[in-house]
Amino acid sequence: MSLARRSLMEAAAARFGWRRAYGTTTQVDELLTEQTETAYTEAADHAALATAKNDDVLAVQPGVLDVRGRVLADVLYLEGVLAGARNRGLPGELIERLEDAVDHGHELTVLLADTVRTTAALHAAS
Repeated sequence: MSLARRSLMEAAAARFGWRRAYGTTTQVDELLTEQTETAYTEAADHAALATAKNDDVLAVQPGVLDVRGRVLADVLYLEGVLAGARNRGLPGELIERLEDAVDHGHELTVLLADTVRTTAALHAAS
């Protein structure tokens, strides 16, 4: 593939949030490290903002609802990836990992929903 075409594809991928596939564990590990470093760098800003604005139980609720919505959407997308992997007969180890991720994601959405319910209950009790 030409450099110009590759650059155009990389620009489109960056613009639309597409990810490319990585064929080696070294490449995957590098990407995972980069994602983790970026998340932790941004976490400091999130923590400062959350500390400043989350001063009562109802103030916590919108952020938790937002996270739950995004997690749920991602988990449902991941269910589609899992269905595709099953339908295409991909290796069992991959399917098991996807199943674990989907199950964990659903558990997380339940915990986040419980957190939102707790904010409303605590507000009503005060």
